Amino acid sequence: MNQLGFPILSIMLAVPAAAAFWCLAAPGEEEARAGQARWVALGATLVDLALGILLWATYDIGGPQWQFTENLPLFGRFSWALGIDGIALLLIVLSTFLMPVCIGASWVAIEKRVPEYMAAFLLMETLMIGVFAAQDLFLFYIMFEAGLIPMYLIIGIWGGADRIYASYKFFLYTLLGSVLMLIAMLWMAQTAGTTSIPALMAYDFPPQAQIWLFLAFFASFAVKMPMWPVHTWLPDAHVQAPTAGSVILAGVLLKMGGYGFIRFSLPMFPVASAELFWLVMGLSMVAVVYASLVALVQNDMKKLIAYSSVAHMAFVTIGLFSFNRQGLEGAMIVMLSHGLVSGALFLCVGVLYDRLHTREIDRYGGLATNMPKYAVLFLFFTMASVALPGTSGFVGEFLALVGAYHANSWVAFGATTGIILGAAYSLYLYRRIAYGPLTKDDVAAMPDLSAREIALLVPVAAAALWMGIYPESFFAPMRRDIGVLLARVSPTAPPSDAQPTAGRAPAPAAHHGATATPAAHGEAH
Repeated sequence: MNQLGFPILSIMLAVPAAAAFWCLAAPGEEEARAGQARWVALGATLVDLALGILLWATYDIGGPQWQFTENLPLFGRFSWALGIDGIALLLIVLSTFLMPVCIGASWVAIEKRVPEYMAAFLLMETLMIGVFAAQDLFLFYIMFEAGLIPMYLIIGIWGGADRIYASYKFFLYTLLGSVLMLIAMLWMAQTAGTTSIPALMAYDFPPQAQIWLFLAFFASFAVKMPMWPVHTWLPDAHVQAPTAGSVILAGVLLKMGGYGFIRFSLPMFPVASAELFWLVMGLSMVAVVYASLVALVQNDMKKLIAYSSVAHMAFVTIGLFSFNRQGLEGAMIVMLSHGLVSGALFLCVGVLYDRLHTREIDRYGGLATNMPKYAVLFLFFTMASVALPGTSGFVGEFLALVGAYHANSWVAFGATTGIILGAAYSLYLYRRIAYGPLTKDDVAAMPDLSAREIALLVPVAAAALWMGIYPESFFAPMRRDIGVLLARVSPTAPPSDAQPTAGRAPAPAAHHGATATPAAHGEAH
């Protein structure tokens, strides 16, 4: 179904790709090309944002599961197959929302090889949207893996002093994790006789094969999330990446791992997902506590936020493998909220780095005195990160915790410990930055936010506040798709210590008010 009558998804892929080509091929002097590349990149990302808003506005919540579909057979079983459901819709809108912010954040900070830098970001936008829109197994794999290349270049060329080490580590970790996934995809296509992702989501693979298939995909998605203990590439990548690179890495690229679990692991391998329940939950609980403890002792702001990302993304896997509606919806909201809030926190770090060229926490203090606008926005994003009610972080983490409790109370206990530690390191960071002693002259001389920086941070704050106050606008597009997923995983869900079957949705009366809905099985069809 394509209710618009034109291939909007292909256009959304083509616009940044064409702009990237223009940035690389445009003639002229270096300085002139740099200025033109900035405006072309900003224009292309704003066009894609407008198309993303159109996509959301015209998405039929009560219509077919797969909408805006396109299918062009190319060769063999491979086809240019695009389409989205409500889950993919929200992640595409998140991607298109953050990309103009990244271009704006790089406007002044990037001075060398600007056309190439902008082209790398534009190419990355094409590939990110392609991952979420792909409906062919191998088209997904191509988009998923090709996204490594522009991020590798962004870190390796425009990163910090140890950028080469960080870029190689990022590339090798994520590439090697995906080799097993490719082998599994080849076996699946041969066995099922199709490469259509919607068809494979409904295909019943042999139970004995599901374990191996699940582990093969898990090797890729766990690195991408990243899950403990394959998370070590993330702090290095964040610390060395330019500010915009950290924003898009935390905001969107990490979400590809969670999206992979939702699109592949749970619906295609439900038996294996149930049997490996404790593997995923165990790693997630360790990640929540371990990453939070490590964040507490960091003196580099970027590294602290990077470890907080490991802890927050563990809430995603906890919610997903709770096998109930609250957990699944909470995991999705955590992904969306983390994309906004962590991206904004990296922007806040970038604001300070642009002024003083250091990320050491001990170098700052008392910024509430001479940078009050910055202090207010930084405080809001800190509160959203610690899940203050009324912010996006609260909605997602509350639902994920409820889902975890219904699955297993010990998992919920471990996750709650992570929330407490998260509040500790986040508030500790903010207190030292904003209310520590203002004793250094260079810090006291730092100017408050410029108009450009306000224009970057305020829309992200508004989106996080909107998600916290009216989450129904985000639940509505994905509710039916969560129901379809529940219908797939419920029969194989592991037993719960809090209710008879963890995978069955609770009665509407017990459900979170913003998402109250009939039982999953009734609305899945």
